[in-house]
This record gives sequence, C-alpha cells and structure tokens, in this order.
Amino acid sequence: MDFLKERFDRLLIFAITYTLTALVFFRTLDYTLPFVLAFICAYIIRRPTLYLCKRFNLKRATASMITTVVFFTVIISVLSWGLTQLAQEAVVLGKNTQSYIDLYMADIIRAAENVGRFYQNLDPSILSAIENNFSSSITKLSNATVTVTGKALTMLLNLVASVPYIIMVVVFTMLATYFFIKDMSAARTKIIQVLPEGKEEKLLSVVRESRRMLGSYFKSYGAVIGITFVETLVVFLFFKVKYAFILSILTGIFDILPILGVGAVYLPVALISMFVFNNYFTGVGILVAYVAVVIIRHIVEPKIVSSSLGIHPVAVLAAIFIGLKANGFLGMIFCIFLVVLYTIFRKVGIL
Repeated sequence: MDFLKERFDRLLIFAITYTLTALVFFRTLDYTLPFVLAFICAYIIRRPTLYLCKRFNLKRATASMITTVVFFTVIISVLSWGLTQLAQEAVVLGKNTQSYIDLYMADIIRAAENVGRFYQNLDPSILSAIENNFSSSITKLSNATVTVTGKALTMLLNLVASVPYIIMVVVFTMLATYFFIKDMSAARTKIIQVLPEGKEEKLLSVVRESRRMLGSYFKSYGAVIGITFVETLVVFLFFKVKYAFILSILTGIFDILPILGVGAVYLPVALISMFVFNNYFTGVGILVAYVAVVIIRHIVEPKIVSSSLGIHPVAVLAAIFIGLKANGFLGMIFCIFLVVLYTIFRKVGIL
C-alpha cells in the first residue's frame, strides 16, 4: 500500500511539474524564441562540430564557427527559395482564381444540370432550391478563395515588413548557437560539479535518454510530414496540376492539423479537375492517390513514431487522439511529450 501511495505521489508531482513547465515555456516563447531555436540548432550540429575537431584537429571555437555558418547558410537559402516559390504561386493563384471561375461558370452550371437529370422525379421547387444554393456556394467559394489568397499575400507582406525583427531573431539565434555549441562541454562539466554527489549519473542518464527520444520525436514527425509533402508533389507534378509546390506545402501543413488532413487539398483538386476542367483521368488519379496517401500515412506514422521513440503504438495513438480532442495541435504536442518524458523517467528509474 505504501508503495502504491509513493508511486501515485511521484506520478502526481511529475504531472503537475510537467504541466507548469509546459505553460511557462509556451507563455514565454515570444521572449525566448532565439535561444530555443539556438539550442535546437546546436543540438543538430554538435556531431559535425565534433567531427571537424577530431578529423582536422581544429579548436572547438573554429569548428563551431564553421558549422554554424554552413548550417545557417543552407537553412536561409532553402527558406528563401521556398518563400519565393510560395509567393510567386500565391500571386498567380490570386490573379487567376476569379477568372477561372468566371470562365468555367457555364461548365459548372451544365455539370449541375447533368447531375440534376438523375433526380428528375424531385419536386421542381426542390431542384430550383438546390440549383440556387449550388450557385450561391460557388460564388461563396470564389469569394473565399480570393479572400484566403489575399490574406496569404497580406501575411507575406507583413513578413516582409517584419524583416528587421526577423533579422534580429536570426542574428541572435546564430550567435547563441555558436556560443552554445562552443561551450557545451564546459557547461556540462559545470552543471555536474554543482550537483549533489551521487546524482550526476542519474542526471546524465536523463539527459542522454531525453536527447535520444526527443531527437527521435522530431526526426520521426519530420519524416512523416516530409513523406506526405514528397508524395503530394510527385502526384501533382505527374498529373500536371498547377501550383503543385504551394499545394504540397498546404498538404504538409494540413497533415498535422486536426480535422482537416490531406483531404482538404486532394478532394477539391480532384473535384475541380473532374467537374470544372472535365479531366476525369486527373481527377480519378488524384482520388486514388489520396486514398493511397491516407493509407500510407496511417500505416507509417505509428510505426515511425513508436519505433523511433520506443513507445507502444497504442500509447502514441492515444496521445495523438486525446491531445487533438482536448486542444487541437498543441494538445497533441503536450500529450506526446507527456508520454515521452514519462517513458524517459521510467527507463532511468525516477518513476
């Protein structure tokens, strides 16, 4: 009985501490963002830095400078190219959306009439109401698309207007990354020295296991989103769908958002291809690809996440479902990290 009580107390302290830490982290993220990013970047490039030190007998400061500059050069180049592509396709989409709908409105109405022939036995007033509602829906869809595109362009303009702040964040992140990676070993030694005797090994075990599992977490979800993005880009390029790049990015974003999923992109593209452009080959092909992507997603995600984290797939699925149900995407992140940290503390014997 005392064992169960002690176990319950530990779990309660863990849950309260984790929740408070998560709240403080997200509440203060606006002020700590450069340093959080710097810590993540330092973790990513620590091995290349150690390799340079050992392979070329470089000083830690020199190797840290080289890896930091190369890493941020690559990241900034890729982001610049991606944002440029995104802006170009968004501008073209915004210009052409309204003209597409105006140009193919007659075809849309004709398609609606063809569908209506299957329901000739319905009351004429019902058919008229359906037709009016369909026309109204098309108009609303057109206005919504233009509005969304306009907001996307506004966001891009705001992003351009925020260039000074972004430059400041990038500069502070680069500097903090350099100092983190340069002084990582010294900081580790100092932390160990101030710990009570006999506790350093326990802390090192927690750090090692946390580094392994959290690194695996980001790699696994990055792999899942990357697979969805590549699959979508290949499918849309194969079927010569316009705006393939921006649609693939949206698919990757929707893939990690609750409710929406990849269908928020695939289904409209397939329906527009079939009923607006009369391209049934492309429409059916995209629907088949959509089913394949969803099946692959549901097979791959639990296996990649659970195998990389060493957690049972059911626990991962439960964390995803409960988190999404409780508070959407942030709730999912909260619950998955809760499961991950609980597993870490169990492995090192704290819980």
